[in-house]
Amino acid sequence: MSPARPLPKAGHGGADVTLLKQVFGPVDAGTEPQSDLMRPVYCVLGMPIDAVNMAAVVDRIDAAAANRAPLLISTPNLNFLVGSLSDPEFRESLLDSDLCPPDGAPIVWIARLLGLPVKERVAGSDLLDELRGRRTGMGRLTIFLFGGAKGVAEAAARTINARPGGLNCVGTMDPGFCEVDEMSRDHVIETVNSSAADFLVLALGAKKGQLWLQRNHNRLTIPIRAHLGAAINFQAGSVKRAPPILRAWGLEWLWRIKEEHYLWRRYRDDALILLRLLFTRVLPLAVLTRWHGFLSTSQTINLLIEKTLDGQSTLIRLGGVASEKQIPQAISCFQEALEFNKDVIVDLSDARVIDARFLGLLLMLRKKLKARGAKLIFIGISRRMGRIFRLSEAEFLLSYCEAD
Repeated sequence: MSPARPLPKAGHGGADVTLLKQVFGPVDAGTEPQSDLMRPVYCVLGMPIDAVNMAAVVDRIDAAAANRAPLLISTPNLNFLVGSLSDPEFRESLLDSDLCPPDGAPIVWIARLLGLPVKERVAGSDLLDELRGRRTGMGRLTIFLFGGAKGVAEAAARTINARPGGLNCVGTMDPGFCEVDEMSRDHVIETVNSSAADFLVLALGAKKGQLWLQRNHNRLTIPIRAHLGAAINFQAGSVKRAPPILRAWGLEWLWRIKEEHYLWRRYRDDALILLRLLFTRVLPLAVLTRWHGFLSTSQTINLLIEKTLDGQSTLIRLGGVASEKQIPQAISCFQEALEFNKDVIVDLSDARVIDARFLGLLLMLRKKLKARGAKLIFIGISRRMGRIFRLSEAEFLLSYCEAD
């Protein structure tokens, strides 16, 4: 890979370089807990996956509703994974999200094979049931249902409002079968916003729904947004949910095929891609991770921040083992680098191993830089490091990269 532009290097050409060399301490307890850099994010085949449970997701929703703070939730499943590998724009919708709890059982299985602490599904359908089943006194969220087959959103609204609970549906809209641009017209956005709901729930198909949320992010005033797909069908009763035992065993997809026969092709195609990923990505990465696992306990990582002469970027050099153990120090380093609002160059010349947790943190650093109009650039990518990025389906991070 060749760089998009020449990259400055520390100490090159007698540059006036300010070098701050230290091992950063633990993150201050007063640090904002909902900051992207503080999220427990793991890179699972290129997707950011938050290691959270249902209670943590509900807490984030309650906080966002109370503060009217934007909270974009994505719920990755196997279909999301397949889409993210083939569609960069769809992948960006996940990377731009504020919370990505794993929806699909295969995502949890992959995480377990890789030794990651992703313990349980947080399915979108279960999330609505959890919110709806809360006692009214615990706080009642207002929701707006957008999409679904004709009449389904209205039926779901009637079901939700039929008895007191934690949810109150204040509006629905069926945009019809049309393109994202058409359903993004001013009158559509105005109708959605005028509901003043706390939670906007979409059912448009994964790619269309994620794209609609991403393109209209700054136009929406409803704070909490998520594409929960079939959850609206389940609330309406138009599709029967799989029994709990099948869900617990990760076999809900079999039930979905029984209920919605047309889905069999999608599940077949996704399953074939999953098998390929298992043999070409997941298992080799699992072996590599365990082979180098001892390095995480036997070596440390030093972080350096350098101000370069051209004033366009901040250089961070990582050495040793970039693993979960060093996350607190890395967060401190990255937070300081973000204050300069410049491109960040990460030098991996002296890094021996990088794990899924550290890659997840880099995904979050990239998100923060992107929001500032800056880039995350890598230099010093060795063959070994390049292989880890490839097996992790994170090579897109190397879009701006100087090969070693």
